[in-house]
Amino acid sequence: MTSTTPYIEVNSLNKAFGDKVILKDFSARIQKSESFVVIGGSGTGKSVFIKCIMGLLKPDYGKIILNGQDITYLSPNDRQQIARFGMLFQGGALFDSLSIWENVAFGLTHGQSMSKEDAKKIALEKIDAVELSAKVADLYPAELSGGMQKRVALARAIATNPDIIFFDEPTTGLDPIVSGKINALISKCVKELGATAITITHDMHSLRAIADRVGLLFEGKLIWTGTVADMDKTDNLHVQQFIHGNPDGPFTVD
Repeated sequence: MTSTTPYIEVNSLNKAFGDKVILKDFSARIQKSESFVVIGGSGTGKSVFIKCIMGLLKPDYGKIILNGQDITYLSPNDRQQIARFGMLFQGGALFDSLSIWENVAFGLTHGQSMSKEDAKKIALEKIDAVELSAKVADLYPAELSGGMQKRVALARAIATNPDIIFFDEPTTGLDPIVSGKINALISKCVKELGATAITITHDMHSLRAIADRVGLLFEGKLIWTGTVADMDKTDNLHVQQFIHGNPDGPFTVD
């Protein structure tokens, strides 16, 4: 993170669904190999931000620059020619009808047309990387605990050696001990890959474990960014209310 030129640069992004404005003049600068965590209230646009970068949603206007190239209106496949993306979905989103190794290898066999034999070798390496036994490779998701399923989802997210990995609420539904394990594995895998990570979470323990920098989303834009140390020292009322879970403050509960 020594370069001053952002690896991902989002400028004045706007996205609305009908009359409901989700992102409004949203801007962000993320450096290569940085772990950037976005926090904010439910329904404030965190997932929309990720989907715009991935190309799953098109912004109404604004720009997304990736490694110096304007990708705002490129298709997801065209974006993959500039940088490989990986994704850990909130619920894991494993395919029930596929074995564990087939789930991990899905992006290799379907996205890269790799042979099953070669893809399985990589899948087994990634299963080992998330500290699961090779014995689980031929099992099915329903045969694993929630924490083990989340590790499989992480193995799938890193299977293609992505340049950018998105984490959508990676510890949702997990107990504190399992959450701590997932956080440690995320940090380890991201650093080993040298990947840029963008995470959205409500989990302050997860944030503190994985974040290089934090951005707070409020009313469609990032109103504060800084390190975890900055977050703890700031007198920003929005940040203080969010990280301490105070009922009173600028965030309102419907």
